[in-house]
Amino acid sequence: MKYLGIIALIFMVFGCANEEVKVGISSEEFAFDYEGKSIELYTLKNDNGVVCQLTNIGARIVSLYAPDKNGELADVIVGYASGKDYVELKENFYGAVIGRYGNRIGDAKFSIDGVEYQLEKNDGANHLHGGSNGFQRQVWNVESASDSEVVFSLVSPDMESGYPGTVDVKVKYQLTAANELKIEYFATTDKKTVLNLTNHAYFNLKDGGRTSINDHLMYLNADYFTPVDGGLIPTGELAAVAGTPFDFNTPTAIGDRVEADDEQLKVGTGYDHNWVLNTKNDVAVLAAKVVEPESGRVLEVYTNEPGIQFYGGNFIDGKIAGKEGIKYGFRSAFCLETQHFPDSPNKPEFPSVIVNPGDEYYSVCIYKFDVQK
Repeated sequence: MKYLGIIALIFMVFGCANEEVKVGISSEEFAFDYEGKSIELYTLKNDNGVVCQLTNIGARIVSLYAPDKNGELADVIVGYASGKDYVELKENFYGAVIGRYGNRIGDAKFSIDGVEYQLEKNDGANHLHGGSNGFQRQVWNVESASDSEVVFSLVSPDMESGYPGTVDVKVKYQLTAANELKIEYFATTDKKTVLNLTNHAYFNLKDGGRTSINDHLMYLNADYFTPVDGGLIPTGELAAVAGTPFDFNTPTAIGDRVEADDEQLKVGTGYDHNWVLNTKNDVAVLAAKVVEPESGRVLEVYTNEPGIQFYGGNFIDGKIAGKEGIKYGFRSAFCLETQHFPDSPNKPEFPSVIVNPGDEYYSVCIYKFDVQK
């Protein structure tokens, strides 16, 4: 397999032969050593000119260059152009694989077979995204890399962050000829545990985070969502979206109802909720679709997961500069995290997140890019 972390620049030609557009982040400027391990940048590309860059710190998506209606590529991922920033600016989850448990666990604890496990309280009284030393903070091994796919692996030891079982995880990123970024998660455990893996990519299909995402048109294939309490922990109810600002069964601009007089929007400071997908775990059925009218860029999401967390960037505050010095502002990016529901270990009525020894955990998320002319 050929490692592509040494690629410094990729150039694509659009319109006329004399016009060259820079595509990609310099791997030389990105790479550095962290805790005795080498942080690297890996570049995927397809024959359509789509480019995706990944790093082994947090097994992250760093950039993704997708064409607009005129065929011009632009980065649609919010994040940093420096490996050091991903390490040193610890409050972000930009583009990272989240584990062991994506989203929140109420009171930072859960029980399995009568044994209670106490987790880190890193989100008020609750546990969020695997804790402060979750998978986003760790340097993953690189099992293989080519110009079309990268496979990362990690061993999470028994009781890491309070979770039982030694868990072996692999995450495979594949960029297909159909402009799909396919993310597959594989895991096994030697002890009964809970697991809920996802990716925390932040998207802005218009301009990579320079302006608001409020004009993006959102479609979510879901008739229900899971309302939350003041700590953003699901109440256990499945609430119908019909007649509420949470109904995206008809494509609607993200900003159209985000300031509506709705208690759930007030609790989340906007959209930060889990939708119950109608897809019945069928990866062939469209789960979500986002259209950015000005550029014509389209993002479709497919998954075998029962839920999807739509987060509208309500806590992005513009204090820290990202790629090209952009200070990402309020609601300048959105996330669509395919997942089991938040707090499922404490909600037996929700789909189970238990993984037993001998089980083969598998989750898949496909981000497919297209254009609408």
